[in-house]
Amino acid sequence: MVPRLLTLPESVDEIAGGPGGPSVGAFFDLDGTLVDGFTATAHAGDRIRRRQASLGEVLGVLEASVRYRLGRMQFERLVRRAAGYLRGESLAELDVVGERLFVDRVAARVFPHMRQIVEAHQQRGHTVVLSSSALTIHAEPVARFLGIDHVLCNHFAVDDAGLLTGDIVRPVIWGPQKAAAVERFCGANGIPLGESWFYADGDEDVALMDLVGFPRPVNPRPRLAATAAARDWPILQIARLRRRA
Repeated sequence: MVPRLLTLPESVDEIAGGPGGPSVGAFFDLDGTLVDGFTATAHAGDRIRRRQASLGEVLGVLEASVRYRLGRMQFERLVRRAAGYLRGESLAELDVVGERLFVDRVAARVFPHMRQIVEAHQQRGHTVVLSSSALTIHAEPVARFLGIDHVLCNHFAVDDAGLLTGDIVRPVIWGPQKAAAVERFCGANGIPLGESWFYADGDEDVALMDLVGFPRPVNPRPRLAATAAARDWPILQIARLRRRA
């Protein structure tokens, strides 16, 4: 089956023509959906440029990333390994770094199309939520920039002094666990999933797409694209942004 493609005007019009109010949820993935590429690469690159990352850290992250992309490592192990390299660092200081990197390197990668869609939901009074497997230092600056009040994402585990322990708060939000986190949020806030929207690009996001009334794949990866075509989910195909060298 040929996938059904939505244009920007169609995307905005269907939001404007639907029900309004806070009982309608609009959930947005981050990397590849709101932002072109992966927000975490800005932090990794910054650590390398400032010579804060050892050769072992660089090689370890690269090796883990390759294994993850080949399906040989679970996402939880990948993100826990990355957190392990930051053990002992101050979360407050990392939050400042995250905001600086957003301004310097991530803000220009926010898709204008998706910003308009976020604004369309906000104008209808919907409960807009950034729901991502990213960590707080990557997700929260984007949410602030877009005026999104609610963020469901992964958190660093910290000790009583606010220093990273090298682990991630469980359960790690990814795939079915992201769907479960959204279900809990909707239950706590009186939001019917059947009246909610979800925008995402990842194959692992099929679990949450299945639960909402308005699944909207954005530049979907292969398995999500195939599922969208089979289930007649409209697809938003957005032009990638030009990158600076």
